[in-house]
Amino acid sequence: MVRTGFFFYLAASSKESFKKSVRRRINFTDSLRIFVSGGSGGQGYPSYGGIGGDGGNVYLQPTETQTLRGLKLQYPTKRFKAEGGRNSRRHILHGSKGNNLMIPIPNGVSVYSEENQLLGDLVNLDDRLLVATGGKGGCSSNDWNGQKGEKHVLSLELKILADIGLVGFPNAGKSTLLSTISRLAPKIAEYPFTTIKPQIGTIHYPDLRQITVADLPGLIEGAHFNLGMGHKFLRHVERTHLLLFVVDVNGFKLSSRSFFRNAYETVLLLNKELELYKQHLLDKPAVLAINKLDLPDTENIFEEVKNRLKEGDLTGIPAEMQPKTLIKFSDVIGISAKEGHCIPQLVQCVRQVIDQDPLESDNQNLAGTAPS
Repeated sequence: MVRTGFFFYLAASSKESFKKSVRRRINFTDSLRIFVSGGSGGQGYPSYGGIGGDGGNVYLQPTETQTLRGLKLQYPTKRFKAEGGRNSRRHILHGSKGNNLMIPIPNGVSVYSEENQLLGDLVNLDDRLLVATGGKGGCSSNDWNGQKGEKHVLSLELKILADIGLVGFPNAGKSTLLSTISRLAPKIAEYPFTTIKPQIGTIHYPDLRQITVADLPGLIEGAHFNLGMGHKFLRHVERTHLLLFVVDVNGFKLSSRSFFRNAYETVLLLNKELELYKQHLLDKPAVLAINKLDLPDTENIFEEVKNRLKEGDLTGIPAEMQPKTLIKFSDVIGISAKEGHCIPQLVQCVRQVIDQDPLESDNQNLAGTAPS
């Protein structure tokens, strides 16, 4: 059985086996559903006009050390309830308020309601979000009966904070590039989907400027349909300031059942996936690195890709593969991540583009650190 889609064909059995293999290997959690409840209000004391204490509230607070996986392991039930208010008593007529509950979460989490409404983005360590209010204590207005606290089911979605997001199909050389330009040594192998969780490296410049780079799980055609790691990948791209496309000069083919895409088609497909997921991603500054130019007979391919992009040439490209809006790359650079060819040029280029970005001019180093 073959599934037809936007511009790809993927065997259903192959898709399912792929998902199972990824689930077995992945140990990174970037989404989590939790239940939160404010504390119940304390009972009043009608004979003496005593007022019960209000229940505690529940807040979400970003921390540097927490991860969603760590939160899940620490609280297996994923249920959080604040302390209830104290009852009014004869000798203590005003019951004390229940303690608030602060849930530590990783920096960069978006919080959604059960109706999929965005409640807040927690992108700074001093952010705090009220997600469940405690019940009012018993008093004359509620017949001295303490009220129950708010109850909500929330979805937490982590979006990696980094200056640069590496965008490319599997085996394009993103992990090799990251290890070359930063101090991170990610797992590298000659097969697709080596990167099964986001890796964050840092480029260190002589003047102490630092730029963070996120190597994200490789996406595939149909990522906007959530195939492969589709939305896991695309979600993390949203909070990066610059997109660094990494494309194998010799093209890409996921499997024997997939179509071969040459280097130029690969760029267009990456462009299309971002466009179909969220159009505004195309407005981000972008740089294209054509990788593996250490291989024979690749200079001509590089020049052809560069010239066709400059001209916006879509000759011979099927209509279903053509993006409506072509990304305008600040630069197109031919590199060899393995041999270090033109890496210094690339490193200086991305810094120049980021520093010229008006959104970054006043806030160059707020990118968070990736959860482990």
